[in-house]
Amino acid sequence: MAYEKEIAAALEAVRKASELCRSVQHDLVSGDTLSKEDRSPVTIADLGSQSVVCREIRAAFPGEPIVGEEESGLLRDNDELRVKVLGLVRAHAGDISEEEMLRSIDFGGGSGGGGRFWTVDPIDGTKGFLRGDQYAVALGLVEDGKVVLGVLGCPNLSAVKGSDERTGALFAGVRGEGAFVTPLGGGEQTAITVDSISEPAEARFCESVESAHAAHDTHGRISTLLGIRSEPFRIDSQCKYAAVARGDASIYLRLSSRKGYVEKIWDHAAGLAVVEGAGGKVTDMYGKDLDFGAGSTLKNNTGVVATNGAFHDRVIAAVGKAV
Repeated sequence: MAYEKEIAAALEAVRKASELCRSVQHDLVSGDTLSKEDRSPVTIADLGSQSVVCREIRAAFPGEPIVGEEESGLLRDNDELRVKVLGLVRAHAGDISEEEMLRSIDFGGGSGGGGRFWTVDPIDGTKGFLRGDQYAVALGLVEDGKVVLGVLGCPNLSAVKGSDERTGALFAGVRGEGAFVTPLGGGEQTAITVDSISEPAEARFCESVESAHAAHDTHGRISTLLGIRSEPFRIDSQCKYAAVARGDASIYLRLSSRKGYVEKIWDHAAGLAVVEGAGGKVTDMYGKDLDFGAGSTLKNNTGVVATNGAFHDRVIAAVGKAV
């Protein structure tokens, strides 16, 4: 497989960050976290995760830009949070000084655009994280506006298809080369492919749990147009891309329910690489390739459609009629 050094570094970075996030979710997220609107656990995990990922990538590829979601300003102004994040980073990524930890978070301050750069979402799916449910650590590599590889850490998914055990999984893909899954705790890589369903009516939708993140009514109209009878497979975060990549679902739509919303590159880069590595297809709602070379957003695209590739054009047509 191409990009062997990059995949190895990305897997190690995402593994360490996923284990950090899992420890925070286990130790700090309680049943009343959401009711009290206490976002401190996800803030701690977000910043710790970005520190770990950026430090690992910079060590392997010095000087390469990283486009991340977070910056260190909050920690520089909050002694209590800074101490907690530093302890987590040391526990999961080795000895590091406080200032090195802060600088590593800010390694993610790249702006994207042309050339080669990495993009990281340290926790994708904050609502799922705070509910004690699904979320992902996502890392992608972009070259000249195209995602070439990606790794998704899914700490609450199993590496075994169909299993409900929340043992954790790492999904990786290189576009045109293949995709695989590895247990988060270590083990053999297993190749994954999208499902072989050729008729949309037999397919299953994958969509967000949160209605604020997905136009569920629109998805229902699209399902009707395609003749789909199965209930949607609802799961948080870029874990949806993993579900399509290994055949848990055939279609994932990201059609925002908020007018004027522009997608961020870190919300889709890794997932796209995994799905396309597994033989699927990802475009915007008009069938255009996603443009990752326009900065930190997908401002040249509208919506996202991921499928197993067998009936992508028919899904695009149904989206056009429904929207």
